[in-house]
Formats: sequence, C-alpha cells, structure tokens
Amino acid sequence: MQITEKSSEGLKRELNVTIGAQEIEGKITDRLTEVGKQVRLPGFRPGKVPMNLLRKRFGESVRGEVVETAIQESTQKAIEEKELKPAVQPKIDLVSFEAGEDLEFSIAVELLPEIEITDLSSFKVEKLVATAGESQIDETVTKMAENNKKSAPLKDNRPAAMADVVVIDFIGSVDGEEFEGGKADDFQLELGSGRFIPGFEEQVVGMEIDGKKDVEVSFPDDYHSTDLAGKPALFKVTLKGIEALETPPIDEDFAKTMGFDDLAALKDAVRGQIEQDYVYLSRMKTKRELLDHLSDSHTFEVPPAMLDAEFDTIWQQVEQAKEANQLDPDDEGKSDDELRADYRKIAERRVRLGLLLSDVGQKNNLTVAPEELSQAIGKEASRFPGQEQAVVSYYQNNPQAIEQVRAPLFEDKVIDFLLELAQVTEKTVTPEELVELTGATETDGPVPNAN
Repeated sequence: MQITEKSSEGLKRELNVTIGAQEIEGKITDRLTEVGKQVRLPGFRPGKVPMNLLRKRFGESVRGEVVETAIQESTQKAIEEKELKPAVQPKIDLVSFEAGEDLEFSIAVELLPEIEITDLSSFKVEKLVATAGESQIDETVTKMAENNKKSAPLKDNRPAAMADVVVIDFIGSVDGEEFEGGKADDFQLELGSGRFIPGFEEQVVGMEIDGKKDVEVSFPDDYHSTDLAGKPALFKVTLKGIEALETPPIDEDFAKTMGFDDLAALKDAVRGQIEQDYVYLSRMKTKRELLDHLSDSHTFEVPPAMLDAEFDTIWQQVEQAKEANQLDPDDEGKSDDELRADYRKIAERRVRLGLLLSDVGQKNNLTVAPEELSQAIGKEASRFPGQEQAVVSYYQNNPQAIEQVRAPLFEDKVIDFLLELAQVTEKTVTPEELVELTGATETDGPVPNAN
C-alpha cells in the first residue's frame, strides 16, 4: 500500500492511497477459496469447485466485497500511520478500481485541532448563595393549598357564581338537531375553568338549584369538529346542585394529605426544594462564567464540517421558530443574512466549547461510569410509568440515544472539575437578586461533542 499526502491546508488533509493490483487479486482469490468451501454447485463436492468457475459465478460480487474491505482497512491504517485525529468521518473518493489494475482512492479528512489548555486555576467565578425566607415558604405552601381545593355543598342556598362547581344536565342541538357528544347528565363543571364553549359558563352563573335555562352559544371557527365549527348552538341546561370550592386550612391535617408527618415536615420539604432551585440557578450562572472564560481564553480553528453541522441544527430551530412566530425578540426585524451571521458565531462558540471540554476531560481522565449512565437512563425511564422496560430497551439498542444521555453527564463532570481548579468566591444574595442576576445567563444549550 502506498500513501501520498496530496494537500494540507489548515485542518484539512487529503491523502491518496494505492493498493497494487496483485495484492487485490490475491485477496479476491483468498476470498473465493473461502466461498468455494461453503457453496454447493451441481456436479462438484464442497471445496472442489474449480477456481475459474468460482470467478465466473462469484467474481464480481467478491471483488466488490474485497474492494470495500480494503478501502476501510487501508483508510484506518493510513490515518494511523499519519497520526491523524479525524473530527468527522473521512470522505472517500474512488479513483480507479478496474479489474487487473491498482486500486486507487483518495481520503479527504478534517482534523481535530491541537489544543493547548490555559492555566485553569486562573479562572475567577462567582457563586451566588441564597436561602429561602419564611415568606417564600408560606407563599409556596399557600399555593399548594389553593391547588388542592375541595368542593363542598353550599351551607346557604344561593345562585351559582364563578369558581363554583355546578352539577348540570344538558342537551345540545344545532339547527334543532342533537349532535354527538352534546348531552350529559350529572356533569360537574367548575365555572370559570374554560372547559366549555366560550360564553357557556358565564350564562350558567346566576342559575339556582332546579333551575332550567336555554344557553345560546356559537362553536369557535377552529373547533375540532368541522361539522360544528362556527355554528350557533342551543343547550338546554338543568342545574341540579351547587358546590363551593374551598381552600383547605394549612394545618397538620393538610400536611398529612400531602404525604408528610406534620406541617413542619412539609415546610422543611418546601424549603429544601426552593433552595435546590436556587442552587441550580446559581450553578447555571457559574457555569456560564466558566464557559465564557474557557471560550475567551482559547483561539483555534474549528473543523468546518463540525461547524456546518452545528449551524444547520441551530438554523433549523430558528426556521421553526419563525414559522411559529416565536422568534427571539432580539432577532425581530433582522434579515436572514444577519441571522445566519449571528447564529454561525453561536455555532462556532458551541463547537469550540465542545472541543475544549472534551480535551479537558480526556487529558484528566474524566469518564462517565456505566452505573452512572444506567442510573440516568433509569431516571428517564421512570418518566413513563408502565413503559420503563421499553424505554430502557430503546436506549440499549440506540447508541445515538445513549450518547444524548451520556454527553450532559460528561459535561457536568468537566464543569465540576473546572470548579475545583477555579478561584470561586461566594456572594450571599436575596432570592430576588438571584433571579435577577441569573435571568439572562442561561446556558446556550448542550455543548456539542463534549466527549
């Protein structure tokens, strides 16, 4: 095998590989000999089929197989001999592979850049620390109680009001004809919930028990049933009962209904959850500062193919946001050329950070243990009750899906490593200050290629 370097420009290399015709023919003969031991042809015992007949029957297919294998093996060998570190899958172009001639092909490959990591202990970051106040804990517990309202029969008879739960019978019709799904008995409806057609609940307000009323409404133009969309309807409604929603008192009994031994245990759990959220917000800010330091202190060319792939992913998201009228306010009014330029810079930053994190992790032997990966997959599977095994099997059979779980775990390990080296100062802030200081410093999203 002969390897010749045709070009070298930046991170791009192009090699030319030639494998002699005699070597290829030898491999073809060896492979045909193996085939001859397995095939059965009329008039010949296994292993006794003449080579000329084997070549006639299987020569073309075997040649294709041999050429493909030779290219794969030679490409790997050429990359190893030249000590190249490909950033993406090499591109192979056949130059010549005619029978009886040398096999010649070219390898175009983009390389990972050589990275010199700066002194990581010089990084200075700030860690914000906030604690949950009693007022926040009480406010959260109050919201929990409001979300667990219970309905109870009225103590004094009165007309139905917004936020009441009413029990009704109704029969709906369009153009004098009842329609499917327009009839129910003893239906419980919370007035003001917006469960029914616009205008229906408002007309039930003021009705009294045993009262009857014709409720006239129109189906929305975008109603899911095209037969009813935009049409006026009449509902004959009978109100059979009224119950008021009551917020349970925040006491020991309420705590027990929420699964805690007492009110103090409930508040401790709320405090823990709030402060866990604060720790998360603080980490996001600290992580962003670390990534900024890492990006700003390293300048190197990123592989064009990796940059193009990351930009294509981002741009697809931008186009989806444009179609859904959910474009970032800062991007409103910009031309596609301006948006492309902006997001290409973001893509370049992401790729550069991914390469930096990968390099730091590899040079410091940081890895994701199999049990950590299994635990993360198990956690993901628990989000789908009754389908846990199917989810686990999906990940086990999809390397790309496993990588999507492994990548953020690896990234967190590298971030933790950087935090151990960096100069971290703590600053105590109020919860309000924490939210304000971290509101604009969310991460750019998962960093690609951090492995």
